[in-house]
Amino acid sequence: MIRWGIIGPGGIAGNFATGLQGAEGAELAAIASRTAERRASFGDRFGVAEDKRYDSYEAMLADPEVDAVYVATPHPFHVQQGLMVIRAGKHLLCEKPAGLNAAEVQVLVEAAAEEGVFFAEGFMWLCHPQIARLAELVAELGGPVHIRATFGFSAGFNPQSRLYALELAGGAILDVGGYPISAARMIAGLAEGRFADPVTLRGTGRLGQTGVDEVAYALLGFASGVTAEVACAVARTMENTIRVECPGGAVTLTDPWVPGREVAPADTILIVEAGGERREERIAAPKQLYAYEAEAASRAIEAGAAGLSFPQMTPAGSIGNNLALDRWRAELGYATLAERPGADRRLSGALPDGLPQIPKAELPGVGPVSRLIIGCDNRSTIAEGAIVWDAFAEAGGNTFDTAHIYGQGLHERVLGQWIAERGVAGEVNVIVKGAHTPWCVPDAIGVQLEMSLGRLGLDRAAIYIMHRDNPEVPVGEFVEAVARERDKGRIGIWGGSNWTIERFAEAVAYAEDHGLEGPRILNNNLSLAVMEKPVWAGCLSSNTPEALAFLRERGVTHVAWSSQARGYFLPEALRNRLPADEGPEACFGSEANAERRRRAEELAASRGVSAHNVATAWVLAQSFPSFALIGPRSPHEIATTLPGLGLELTPDEAAWLNLED
Repeated sequence: MIRWGIIGPGGIAGNFATGLQGAEGAELAAIASRTAERRASFGDRFGVAEDKRYDSYEAMLADPEVDAVYVATPHPFHVQQGLMVIRAGKHLLCEKPAGLNAAEVQVLVEAAAEEGVFFAEGFMWLCHPQIARLAELVAELGGPVHIRATFGFSAGFNPQSRLYALELAGGAILDVGGYPISAARMIAGLAEGRFADPVTLRGTGRLGQTGVDEVAYALLGFASGVTAEVACAVARTMENTIRVECPGGAVTLTDPWVPGREVAPADTILIVEAGGERREERIAAPKQLYAYEAEAASRAIEAGAAGLSFPQMTPAGSIGNNLALDRWRAELGYATLAERPGADRRLSGALPDGLPQIPKAELPGVGPVSRLIIGCDNRSTIAEGAIVWDAFAEAGGNTFDTAHIYGQGLHERVLGQWIAERGVAGEVNVIVKGAHTPWCVPDAIGVQLEMSLGRLGLDRAAIYIMHRDNPEVPVGEFVEAVARERDKGRIGIWGGSNWTIERFAEAVAYAEDHGLEGPRILNNNLSLAVMEKPVWAGCLSSNTPEALAFLRERGVTHVAWSSQARGYFLPEALRNRLPADEGPEACFGSEANAERRRRAEELAASRGVSAHNVATAWVLAQSFPSFALIGPRSPHEIATTLPGLGLELTPDEAAWLNLED
């Protein structure tokens, strides 16, 4: 028997509590609300014991007689309350959308995996018996060709209501758009047994006076060739059906979304058109709709599952669903409160407890610099970036790497927005890179630097890195160009990325001869795996006998990009996130590197860490000042890197790992 608690005992929670009354293997054990009247009315209605009506979420989550929690508060609060539930070690069923964007939902999915608890987003309609029959009929008719799904209703306009208020993340896409999107993705993925992700999504609609979408339409295309049209509304009544066209006919669900929402039974009718005939099938569903969801979640929890199974909403399916909703909103130009200028949305609990802090090293001319430096080339909105950068800062990180070319300037602007909104311009170091091919010429340095500083909202680059070298230009011209910017106070210390050690030494010598500041930082690839094929054209590795000897003899500071070899040391199942031609095996695959990985795995097993952690520790264990650039896309990826900080390698171990023994 799974004992459920409810956070946010309102209308939707009432439907779930009603379902629990008729569900097998589940019962309502407690509720939590900060409103005494709501606790009393809801508790009386559903027979909740007086001592189980909590006035704080923390108190209910501390109750050992609560196994799982259903979160049913307004949209903006789902992710933070969901994290509270997960970090308390409770299983989580969260109303949709579980976050205001896919990045927030990913945090919940990964946090649940870290804590070993169940996570599901509340798509109760996918638990109804009619879904299994729909899947059978679609298969019998030859599979889907085109899908049409709509969910729209006309609610009276109230700018303060959760449906229309921007501050409550109102609008049709976030409120009910997940239904038709999940339908299209589920049906398009039936043959593969997973939710399919659209390769194309084009949308249109109407933004109302409060800034949220009141009506929205979208066309989706899938890799299989299946197409879909979806629509949702809070200000327009729609058909509210699903129609699936197949080679052998069509199937229509006449009441797909909320059959038997408030009372049992939840019987439905499917219309089948095939062979020139039209027939109706009645699907018996004797229980209330939410009872099916409560039973499915409770069974999964009892079985120790991480989430529900397809065609019910899986954890991965939730991330994909919210990615599609993000794209749909972007098509209409609807930015949530997490994405707008001035956003100060911070998540507590994004990282698990007990992780080591990132150490710092004093870099002359800069100050304390975190040994791990975060790359900022993959976050396109403040909502995505803030989640990762807040977690990095919480872990002790204070240095950020970006470049003039990243996202055609978008990624610098997003990082600058975060710096301004957090008020940390005086607390962080930003590595600003410019002069990338084909603009690797002296005159481009000042022009691009001015643009980068403007995007970042900074007056000065504490660390400036030339992103490439151009051997056709005398190295002194680059040294002089940087010196001019230093004279203006716009550059602190500087260095070169993907520079040969010969050119670096030449630049140092020129600067010394002319009384100028020479490069202090070499920013090449340096990882335990030797780069066999350049990740990008013109890239260089410092893991060569010559480069390592140069760095060791001169004590040059090195900042390693792709310090984790693009995931080469991760378990095999996790190595294939990147496109095959840019992935770890394509760029780092070799017999020698396979032996390095074997040795890393051997050492990791003896130290209780991962081979990935050993690879990070190797970069930091060098005898010269060595910093590791990492590119996490979520707090979880930060969390899995941090254990490497507690691993101290001896010089002999570092040499053995790199086949220098």
